[in-house]
Amino acid sequence: MSDKQELKSAERRNFLKLTGSGAFTAAMIAGAAGTLWSEEAVAQTAKEEKERKNAAEHTMNLATAYIIGASRSYPILQLDLKENIQNATNGKVYVRLSPGGQLGAGGALVQKVQGNTIQAAQHSISNFAPFAPVADLINLPYFCGANQRFVNLVTSDAWKNAVNPKIAAKGFKALLYVVIDPRVAAVRKGGSGPILTPGDMSGVKFRVPGSKMLQQYYRMVGANPTPVAWGETPSAIKQGVADALDPSVGALYVFGFKDILSHVTFTQAVPDSQVYSCNLEWFNSLPAEVQQGVEFGSEITAQQNLAKVPSARNYAMSELRKSGVEFHSLSEDQLAEWKATGGYQKSEWDSFKTELAGNMDNFAKLEEAAGTTSKYYVHDA
Repeated sequence: MSDKQELKSAERRNFLKLTGSGAFTAAMIAGAAGTLWSEEAVAQTAKEEKERKNAAEHTMNLATAYIIGASRSYPILQLDLKENIQNATNGKVYVRLSPGGQLGAGGALVQKVQGNTIQAAQHSISNFAPFAPVADLINLPYFCGANQRFVNLVTSDAWKNAVNPKIAAKGFKALLYVVIDPRVAAVRKGGSGPILTPGDMSGVKFRVPGSKMLQQYYRMVGANPTPVAWGETPSAIKQGVADALDPSVGALYVFGFKDILSHVTFTQAVPDSQVYSCNLEWFNSLPAEVQQGVEFGSEITAQQNLAKVPSARNYAMSELRKSGVEFHSLSEDQLAEWKATGGYQKSEWDSFKTELAGNMDNFAKLEEAAGTTSKYYVHDA
């Protein structure tokens, strides 16, 4: 047996040993650290996890849709959040992590958090919106599509005052908002050339999620919005049922689109952002100092996420380029044309603004917040 085969065999043996004894979290942590090959390191990891679990006074079951290691191209930082909350609460909270869609994804996870089946989960803000509609404000085109505008908005007092109470009324606490990158216009291989102007959207069957707002936006800029369930999207793109789609570059890479795309344009219309939500009743049941620890651990992770965005994007772009994907950034004039055609300032969006923000005065405060540079910096695509 070669050294490489022996290494793989040892990793598999140690992984099965850990999972067979119920130490799944320890197996993931050892795998992420690249130490599964070492019985000593594996034993140390399992011992530490067991001690943390036994010493904790509270358990937070945290579920995500992403595998451990996805943060290399999609900065979800789930292991960091686990570690930071455990440390910031001085070990009083143990975070039991269920990654990779083990407990579901998207709306299914939001529902489990709302019902306190699990205490916290990662999901997109678009998937959050059916449960906490106010969060759908971020899907207004060119309102906070650029990363910095998104961060300005969700860390502002205006957001905390206008949005957080409405999220709380639905039984949630937003632990942190995760910057991934703006949605893009990604064209399938064999499709049209790059989409650089709204005129290039004419006749394009553009895959959209269930969001009414995104469907309206793509109609306004000239596309033919084509609703397709996320799980069916790769085959729809391959077969030409849809010509283009709009996840962030990181999501396109993580979900295996690299071999079926030709052109990707950074249109910067809408953020493809995520949120870690928490069951509010469970959070409120924690002692005050433990609540503060959970919040501080979340804040630390949020800052790590901002620092990780450009390196994750560059890794995803590098991998996509290997498959022949070409990337396009827009000039100021080109961006201005997109904004003029479908941007949130147009009257077609007024009903969304009043419905979600309550009234136009409230929306004006949020608009000002999005344009006011916060103390947090993030790199834009």
